Amino acid sequence: MRIITGSARGTKLEALEGEATRPTADKVKEAMFSMIQFDIEGRVVLDLFAGSGQLGLEALSRGAAKATFIDESRDAVNIIIENAKKTHLFEKCRVSVSGALPFLRNAGGKERYDIVFLDPPYASGLMADSLKKIADGDILAPGALIMCECDTENISRSAKVRKDEEATAERVLEEIFGGSEDLMKRYTLHRTAVYGRTRLALLSMADEEAE
Repeated sequence: MRIITGSARGTKLEALEGEATRPTADKVKEAMFSMIQFDIEGRVVLDLFAGSGQLGLEALSRGAAKATFIDESRDAVNIIIENAKKTHLFEKCRVSVSGALPFLRNAGGKERYDIVFLDPPYASGLMADSLKKIADGDILAPGALIMCECDTENISRSAKVRKDEEATAERVLEEIFGGSEDLMKRYTLHRTAVYGRTRLALLSMADEEAE
């Protein structure tokens, strides 16, 4: 697991052993950053469920101004700090031990983020819960983007044949928004793609589209 490009290109990152964290595969990370490559420079980043910190650090390596890393595991936070120092990006980082939902509940009005990475444990149900907290809170800068990463294998597949776009919308509703149509309406889906068993979805707040 390495930083792909930018000032820290090629730096090898440490990760926790075992299954407590699940690092994003390199091909998925490349696809993720290709979606937002022109939206990173000078931005303020929030890396929730940060694990090794590789997503926030990749953004910093590519020119983001600063990043906040949140993980409920003290061991994960120690790894993030180690990786931030290895990449020489530590001075741009704020690292906190916290659950994602408590952080989002208390973060409103304190700082606004331009890019949010959401990569919760698969099958945890925390993706939809986090998106609801983000929508209800006051943490996003104008035009902010939310990059979601989730599993496609834990959702039961319908046997009914549909058009591709209908099937995709149904899958995104279940996998990203936990089946909540009301929550889905609060966001605009810019792009989605599946790589193996991983879905990426790039979102922004829907009310900004209407303004």
